[in-house]
Amino acid sequence: MSIGIVSAAYIAAAVLFILSLGGLSGQESAKRAVWYGIVGMGAAVVATIFGPGVGHWFIILLMLAGGSVLGWYVAKTVEMTEMPQLVAALHSFVGLAAVFIGFNAYIELQNVLALKAAVPSGLTAVGAEAWFEEQGLTGFAKTLAHKTEVEQTILKVEVFLGVFIGAVTFTGSVVAFGKLAGKVSSKAEKLPGGHMLNAGAAALSLLLLIMFMNGSGMWTLLLMTLLAFFIGYHLIMGIGGADMPVVVSMLNSYSGWAAAAIGFSLGNDLLIVTGALVGSSGAILSYIMCKAMNRSFISVILGGFGNTTGPAMEVEGEQIAIDADGVAAALNEADSIVIVPGYGMAVAQAQGAVSELTSKLRARGKNVRFAIHPVAGRLPGHMNVLLAEAKVPYDIVLEMDEINEDFPSTDVVIVIGSNDIVNPAAQEDPNSPIAGMPVLEVWKAKQVFVSKRGQGTGYSGIENPLFYKENTRMFYGDAKDSMNALLPKID
Repeated sequence: MSIGIVSAAYIAAAVLFILSLGGLSGQESAKRAVWYGIVGMGAAVVATIFGPGVGHWFIILLMLAGGSVLGWYVAKTVEMTEMPQLVAALHSFVGLAAVFIGFNAYIELQNVLALKAAVPSGLTAVGAEAWFEEQGLTGFAKTLAHKTEVEQTILKVEVFLGVFIGAVTFTGSVVAFGKLAGKVSSKAEKLPGGHMLNAGAAALSLLLLIMFMNGSGMWTLLLMTLLAFFIGYHLIMGIGGADMPVVVSMLNSYSGWAAAAIGFSLGNDLLIVTGALVGSSGAILSYIMCKAMNRSFISVILGGFGNTTGPAMEVEGEQIAIDADGVAAALNEADSIVIVPGYGMAVAQAQGAVSELTSKLRARGKNVRFAIHPVAGRLPGHMNVLLAEAKVPYDIVLEMDEINEDFPSTDVVIVIGSNDIVNPAAQEDPNSPIAGMPVLEVWKAKQVFVSKRGQGTGYSGIENPLFYKENTRMFYGDAKDSMNALLPKID
């Protein structure tokens, strides 16, 4: 495949990736956007494999077959409710790949420099080129042989930054996976002097960059990688479970910038463009998430939020339980109903039952809508995806800003497995970990029913005064079982 065809395929793939990102901004166009991304990635892979200077066909085909089988298996076995931890795991792969590619690029550079030093004297440029080919110099190594000293210096900077960002992304994503999967404590945990440790590791990495650029060798790259591994681990461990949607988005951005840095090292234009698209879109999404949670974007990047600033306000009253008959009676009498889904719905895989309940209520002429907070669930857009999977109509799924003013005129609100996004402490308690965070003001409705497994604080570990308010009743039990119990009682 000629370089011209490869370039054309790369341009087409880049356009398809941009169209994919644009289409993902709307539910109606999301499915088409996914296909844009699939076709674009397919074109990129084919053009790269069959491009000039590529060899080792057996290894490439073996890796393609293995990756395809694993990808198919994951797609068939992982539930939609497990997508947050899967996304975090995939981010870790991108980070680790960046680390490996960076080390490989540096080793290749050292080998090429040694080979250039051994070129017989007196050879013309054409003769030197022929000599390189006799030594088996092809592909990326051949490209390195033609780099000037300035270009080699730039390459070393690119390698260092790519490995650093990749290493941070790798361990950060592994910790995020552990928190999302419940294998690591969801609490924000830091070592003593946490911020100073992070700053010290970053400063030492900068010193190692200077030494690396002055010829100190691979040991500086190895030591920096270990420091970056620590930074990624410590940054994400210092963020509480309630803030994981922002973390996932932030790690997505990191993985993109790692890919872009490695794209510069390899001289692959499409990898640079794709990494920049992922990195910038992830950063923008992180900013949107932070705004939705009233967080500082810089504090998110530094892993410095998610902790209580003082003693939390005492919660008065008691949680009053209600059974399926009581909830069904209220729904039968109500004209306007708002359903607020959260991570509990995802864990119980209750979206199908919720969709069926919605259909029954709408068939009886009731105004049923869904209220979605920007950080509901454990992944940006998590609830939108689950509701779309359950065939809930797009036009009744509203964002927080679109529906918050309607709660005072709403007869019944059903909260399914949510805590922070409906927590009045965000407005009432300045010492709450979520103080100042915009929330769905469900307590202003006439009646609120909270579907919840038990009386604990759940994944986020934050007490919710909503559960103790006079107009709130607790509908205890598994969310799927609770919703199914309501279905035959709706008349």
